[in-house]
Amino acid sequence: MLFSDIVGQKHIKTHLTQSANNNRIPHAQLFVGPEGSGTLPIAIAYAQYILCNNKNGENNGDNEACNLKFNSFSHPDLHFAFPVTTTNKIKKHPVSKHFLTEWRQLLKEQPYGNLFDWYKCLGVDNKQGQIGVDEAQDIVKSLALKSYEGGYKVMLIWMAEKMNSAAANKLLKLIEEPPSKTVFILIAEEEQQIINTIRSRCQILHFPPLAEEDIKTGLIKQYNIPENEAIKLAHQANGNYNKACDLVYRDTEDSQFETWFIFWIRAAFKAKGNKSAIHDLISWSEDIAKTGRETQKQFLSFCIDFFRQALLLNYNTKELVFMETKTNGFSLEKFAPFVHNNNILDISKELQDAIYHIERNGNSKIILTDLSIKLTRLLHKKSVQL
Repeated sequence: MLFSDIVGQKHIKTHLTQSANNNRIPHAQLFVGPEGSGTLPIAIAYAQYILCNNKNGENNGDNEACNLKFNSFSHPDLHFAFPVTTTNKIKKHPVSKHFLTEWRQLLKEQPYGNLFDWYKCLGVDNKQGQIGVDEAQDIVKSLALKSYEGGYKVMLIWMAEKMNSAAANKLLKLIEEPPSKTVFILIAEEEQQIINTIRSRCQILHFPPLAEEDIKTGLIKQYNIPENEAIKLAHQANGNYNKACDLVYRDTEDSQFETWFIFWIRAAFKAKGNKSAIHDLISWSEDIAKTGRETQKQFLSFCIDFFRQALLLNYNTKELVFMETKTNGFSLEKFAPFVHNNNILDISKELQDAIYHIERNGNSKIILTDLSIKLTRLLHKKSVQL
């Protein structure tokens, strides 16, 4: 994977390649960045730079055979760990090595993909994966062996915040004192969800969201689309290249989420003093509860973004508004006055609490019904003049 093919993050690429050129490669690093910021592709390119002993800031050195192995993500000294769960194929004790075919397919087709995309690849949208103690045992065994080509070994752990406490504690000593020439690269979106003892042993590198200009350039290069369309999609992506790619293919789940959201909002407005409208909210909660937990969490995150966009529009910061609604009869401008300083914090808290409880296997129907009733009350709050 060439650094030049990765969108933006020029300063991070330079930092990583220069540190490798100077033989200053930390044994444990934590790459933290929001979805679509390029943490995973840069981690793979960095691993290639180390394992193939490339120079001059790019993965096209003299070791052609080594570089070719990275085209299929099958270098024997590059090890992967990522969240997994039981499937129709693997009934018990799932670990990453059981799903390498699906993983390499994701890396080839959606290197900027998120956890939701990964679970769709596995066909387990109704389940939540984790990095468990079985995975930790596999990691310990893999790294106990000598490197295949006599140089470095790299262990890349994607979505490291999904590592449970048993796995984290088992890996703690290994991450602190790994075997010679062993490099850990942990990748996470939520740094605070990783236990302190792991974080404190890693050199942390923070990735910012991508600049609109970088996303525009990347879209034109990858998809050969007109510049004016690329500018529009880059603005809507809000720093997330994965979302920008989805928008090109019109494959984003946001259109379905928008339909669910607008029905929900309209039912919530009607429900005040109207008992029959409560049935719409309960019916809506039942329908959303039938989807997978990852879909529910993704949808609620979409709702948080929608409310924030409405707030920005309400307070006349149109230049920060990237969302465009496509539903006939619904206007973000008309909805915006109902999201203000007296309810936005409560709305955001209720949505985040709902995500928290769904993630911990709470009853989705009860959680969503409770959220709907609270939203009805919050949307009718009056703004406070400052």
